[in-house]
Amino acid sequence: MGIADDAVEVRAQGWRTLAALHGLIEAELERALAASVDLSVVEYTVLDALNRQDGWHMRMQQLARAAALSPSATTRLVNRLEDRALLTRILCADDRRGIYTELTAAGRALYERARPIHDETLERVLAEAGEQPELSPVVEALHGVALPAVHS
Repeated sequence: MGIADDAVEVRAQGWRTLAALHGLIEAELERALAASVDLSVVEYTVLDALNRQDGWHMRMQQLARAAALSPSATTRLVNRLEDRALLTRILCADDRRGIYTELTAAGRALYERARPIHDETLERVLAEAGEQPELSPVVEALHGVALPAVHS
């Protein structure tokens, strides 16, 4: 194996480690959120993205990107959350093709109940993963990731 092949294998191993950590985190979050507040991880992700809008709404395309879903999967998810009265859709006044989504009061209340469960589970799983030699480098790297400053 040459140097280039070694570099590819190192990156591939890094990706496999990241994927393993992601799978572990997602499985634990799924279990905790479903058991406590009857939400899936992707449903929580949508509520979280909408909550971060501080009372504003998001276009469906933005929501799809935030949840890493296809447009059709986003529509199905929004339908389910709307049926549960957790969010509402608003037609854009300027562009009838534009559809926005916004949290309802019930959606915001459920998000507020779910957030501590999400955060505590994430913290616990990361701490446990940090104890595993094969996962600890990725966990340490995550702790070193700085969030970009938000500009008004």
